[in-house]
Amino acid sequence: MNFAVIKTGGKQFIVSSGDKLKIEKIEGQAGDKVSFDNILAVFDDSQVKVGKPVVDGAKVEGEIIRQARDKKVIVFKYHSKARVRKTKGHRQHFTEVKITLVK
Repeated sequence: MNFAVIKTGGKQFIVSSGDKLKIEKIEGQAGDKVSFDNILAVFDDSQVKVGKPVVDGAKVEGEIIRQARDKKVIVFKYHSKARVRKTKGHRQHFTEVKITLVK
């Protein structure tokens, strides 16, 4: 089984072929191919390659499944005895990607 550690959107993910990920929004439409450049480590059946900072010659590709917005996150600020109450909501954009190739 092949695994890789990729970095995208300021986060790191452990991926293998067939995985679905929710990552920070990237450009593209559903059905488009995407290639990840920042591959930090690759794990094969027999060996481990760790990059300094990235692995040369490693390849991780995927396909965009959809572009969407996440559930609403409520931000509530409260100060006791000061009559301060603030409520805000936020919906983060994300891209759902299916990993097709780890090499």
